[in-house]
Amino acid sequence: MKKSQLIFLSIGFAITSLVAPQAIAQQLKVPAPSPGATVKQNFGLGEITIEYSRPGMKGRTIFGDVVPFGKIWRTGANATTKVTFTDTVKIEDKTLAPGTYGLYTIPNKDKWDIMFTTDLTLGGNVADYKTDKEVLHVQAKANTTMNKLETFTITIADVTPNSANIVLEWDKTSVPVKVTTDIDSKVMRNITSSMSPDDKRPYFQAASYYYENDKDMNQALIWVNKAIEQNKAFYVVHLKAKIQMKMKDYKGATESAEQSMALAKDAKNDDYVKLNEKLIAEAKKGGK
Repeated sequence: MKKSQLIFLSIGFAITSLVAPQAIAQQLKVPAPSPGATVKQNFGLGEITIEYSRPGMKGRTIFGDVVPFGKIWRTGANATTKVTFTDTVKIEDKTLAPGTYGLYTIPNKDKWDIMFTTDLTLGGNVADYKTDKEVLHVQAKANTTMNKLETFTITIADVTPNSANIVLEWDKTSVPVKVTTDIDSKVMRNITSSMSPDDKRPYFQAASYYYENDKDMNQALIWVNKAIEQNKAFYVVHLKAKIQMKMKDYKGATESAEQSMALAKDAKNDDYVKLNEKLIAEAKKGGK
């Protein structure tokens, strides 16, 4: 073998020896000490998304020690905890516009300060926290729970059409932060604008909203009858029965429920058969 070939092979072996261990190291995957998580929830007419990391207790005392009282906390680990609202909401009765915000807190024994900031890159550098970047600052009550929760957890609980709680939980502490949204005025505007003079009016949706939100049941009945003309489906007729029940028209509710049940049997939908059986039983009690 020529001397030039030996030199080339030697250089190649040396480069391989240097690069190979680094390549192997880059392929090694291990569990993150504080794994990331994403929470998504449809809310009102929009959505809430929370991106955060979840540190564990690991035998430590958390609040008052690992997380000191009276000091700003990143509310998780690693990068800034981010909360995105796609619609305007109220946090503990204070208005917050749609957008993505950093969530920071100041834990205390009885109450926590909850802050939303436009700074999404701060992470754990809380000494550099700037109050002028805050868009909202409220307080929420801290509750003591019976059982320890090993891993820091953020959930969206107690969800209704216009309210929910963003719940911060760790160790024996639970902090629910109230979130509300005004959907009624928006839906009412949508109902009004969508009732154009054609055969595709959303009668069923409008009647459903009126029923669910205890509005004018006479108007809801008019709309549900129009919806039945459009589509005599078991679930549409069942809505009519529910509206009639709310109007205390027990005879009419029974007749509508019987029609809905027959349609549900034809469609082989056992769920609506049971719902109608239950409504008929309730109508009989109400009519006595």
